[in-house]
Amino acid sequence: MNANEPREQGTGGWSQFGATPPTPGGFPRRDTITMGQPLPPPPPAPSRKFGFGGRKAIAGLALAVTAIGGGAVGAVVATAFQPERQVVSAPSPVFKQASNEMTVADVAAKVQPSVVMIQGQTGEGSGVVLSEDGLILTNNHVVVGAGQGGGQMTVKFSDGRTAKASVVGTDPATDLAVIRAEGVSGLTKAALGDSDQLRVGDSVLAIGSPLGLDGSVTMGIVSALDRTLTVGGEQDQQVPPGWGRQGQDSTTTIGGAIQTDAAINPGNSGGALVNAAGQLIGINTAIATNGGSSGNIGVGFAIPINTAKQVSEQLISSGKVSHAFLGVSVTDATGDVPGALIRQVTQGSPAEKAGLRQGDLITRIGDKAVDGGDTVVGQVRGFKPGQQVKITYMRDGKANEVTVTLDAKK
Repeated sequence: MNANEPREQGTGGWSQFGATPPTPGGFPRRDTITMGQPLPPPPPAPSRKFGFGGRKAIAGLALAVTAIGGGAVGAVVATAFQPERQVVSAPSPVFKQASNEMTVADVAAKVQPSVVMIQGQTGEGSGVVLSEDGLILTNNHVVVGAGQGGGQMTVKFSDGRTAKASVVGTDPATDLAVIRAEGVSGLTKAALGDSDQLRVGDSVLAIGSPLGLDGSVTMGIVSALDRTLTVGGEQDQQVPPGWGRQGQDSTTTIGGAIQTDAAINPGNSGGALVNAAGQLIGINTAIATNGGSSGNIGVGFAIPINTAKQVSEQLISSGKVSHAFLGVSVTDATGDVPGALIRQVTQGSPAEKAGLRQGDLITRIGDKAVDGGDTVVGQVRGFKPGQQVKITYMRDGKANEVTVTLDAKK
């Protein structure tokens, strides 16, 4: 990919021959055409274009991942897309053309002013501007990490300006938070997209401050949708900077996450995942771990913007979030049928009112097949209080369905 073509010196051939070309029988130039007229140069490669999203695809899998808070400045790896020499009669395929598509550079230039770096005494991360007067959306674990030790959070903008920041509200259950940069105005707020319209294979950009390098842009695709993540807790052998050492009680389960192969590293947390139109479709929050490593291994996860929008609006208006409540304690099934086994039903809960019992095996909730207990937890957190949800379950070897009206968690 990065091999350099040899270049001629001056106008008279290779430098070892000076201004005199080689004699017959000598060493001809590699690109010399001995008969006929020279072929015209190959046509220029088309600009890299994004594709657009459509219907939502479902790919369920519960994963244990590592939150990506912040980190020290590290090495930078630049990836170049350089097309190989083509045969004129057989052009390579290109992305579909559309009058309203933008190049990667166009999207990056549009979004970068809306992405900030968040720094604190013990951690750092990223954030996305929600309003011209300083409201910024980020991860809860970024705020926790940056605020440890009683230090003041600082926001650094794409133009180099900095401002102190205070917490508006946090929601550990969804790993989201809103902060406010003080004394600022005229900021470029992000354009919000619709994460329900994403498809596997859609092109995306991740923008943030990986390894302390603010304003970094990486490119990839949506590699899966509707993932269920368990973030934090003792399963992390090495907790990345910005998360802080916490116990098992600090775990949180996130449902409906977007999986991407766009390079994401510690410090990208709270940053933007955007689509081809430069619209915010996710908040980068975690990376898969490999033997406790907190470095990027090619699989990152983002909280869908539709979830983040719902949570942030509540945080801004009241400083807290009301979550849906089903009222069951579940564990992974151990038999041949995948699902979540109900261990306990809370008295007076929506689950009890709908007739669910201890020992029932939940196999589907809404439109989502249940792989284990984390799937139920993650899906319920994606619903709203008062929403009606259909649950499919097994009892005494027979499949049953029930519609549950979710309450607000007290």
